[in-house]
Amino acid sequence: MAYKPQAEPAKSPYRPDVKITQLGEKIGDPVQAAKFPRHELRFRNDRWDQTIGLSDLSEDEWIDHFGRFQPLADNLNPPLALRYHGHQFRNYNPEIGDGRGFLFAQMRDHEDRLMDLATKGSGTTPWSRSGDGKLTLKGGIREILATEMLEALGVDTSKTFSLVETGEDLYRDDEPSPTRSAVMTRLSHSHIRFGTFQRIAVEQNEGLMHALVDYCLTHFYGGAKTDHPAIELFQNVATKAAQLAASYMTAGFVHGVLNTDNINITGESFDYGPWRFTPHWEPGFTAAYFDHEGLYCFARQPEALHWNLAQLASALRLICDSDPLVETLEAFPKAYGTAFTEHFCWRLGVKSEGFERDKPLVMAAEQALTQKAVTIDRFFFDWGQDSLPKDESYEANEFATFREEMDKRKRARSSDHQYWQLDAPCSMHIEEVEAIWDAIDQKDDWQPLTRKVEAIRDMGKALRGL
Repeated sequence: MAYKPQAEPAKSPYRPDVKITQLGEKIGDPVQAAKFPRHELRFRNDRWDQTIGLSDLSEDEWIDHFGRFQPLADNLNPPLALRYHGHQFRNYNPEIGDGRGFLFAQMRDHEDRLMDLATKGSGTTPWSRSGDGKLTLKGGIREILATEMLEALGVDTSKTFSLVETGEDLYRDDEPSPTRSAVMTRLSHSHIRFGTFQRIAVEQNEGLMHALVDYCLTHFYGGAKTDHPAIELFQNVATKAAQLAASYMTAGFVHGVLNTDNINITGESFDYGPWRFTPHWEPGFTAAYFDHEGLYCFARQPEALHWNLAQLASALRLICDSDPLVETLEAFPKAYGTAFTEHFCWRLGVKSEGFERDKPLVMAAEQALTQKAVTIDRFFFDWGQDSLPKDESYEANEFATFREEMDKRKRARSSDHQYWQLDAPCSMHIEEVEAIWDAIDQKDDWQPLTRKVEAIRDMGKALRGL
């Protein structure tokens, strides 16, 4: 298959490798974490802690590092609140940066990649503006569910690494208050954003822009291979952005806030706020209640990432010519189309045969799904294994072309895994998210969350079973 999901995590020793300081003091500001009245460990990522050598930490040690933020050995001390700008719903904002988080540590993982541990809800920074710098416990729970589900569905995403409840009552305008508080830590290949480049461009700091391009190419893309590093970086990032957009669509996922400060230079999805999974293939489905124009609705996400790439290109013009950047931007729709059909075929469990041969199959599936006879999750569950579905819904005329196209394909995924024997697919719709939160909020019952994470990871294993 052309598309391959991320491999299973593997154990690796702790190897600190602080590289961010190579960029100098203008990349971020030294900060200190807030002091919290309570530290109760609610989630520890026992899949990914081993990849960076932290699986042997005791619970007390874990809380010391990810609740009190005592520095890890030979790592950042103090942590850094990174600086950036960004387009927020396409309005430029130069007043932002890490307002309730910081870069806590850097280290190598099991694949020798440079990894970042960064926080959310760890207190105020110079970029907090009027915010309290804190995170609601519900927001942390929602991020666990988003990252676990997306990882299982083959989306390149940050990992929710730790969630510690902190014992404060927080007040928010958009949810019942007071509500419980938490501090979260994310694991990601990078927390450098498109907005980081935008800030440097506005400041006209050519030296820092060259240094940042070199940093990103060296640590995320295997180093420069040409004499035009900024162009080379942009080409790599555009490819990753196309793949991210494609995987969002195939997952039925709506991020909700695809601003340039929320887009990672490595193409990893991160920073989950009002996200949702659309039950049906509904182009206009939105996640954010404040997205009145549907700017970041389901079907417009590829457009949003393309537009964001144009803003990155504009920033990179500080140190390189425009024409090669424009050429890459113009190639984005084709790159997205190829990535979309490849990822769609992967979730269907059939071998990709190239864009032109895959296109009729994928278009037929899309057209059938827009009829809303079945949910996205049900469709891929029924067709994503090597046995034919028995549901009468697929006998309807709208599925006729799709059935014909599937008859031409050889199934590549075994149905032996126990997941395929279930009565219903694993899904993550809003009512499920709310039920998990209600159990925690009303009864302090964490079992629904634990069971859901286990079910999601089980699905992920089944989907990787090709």
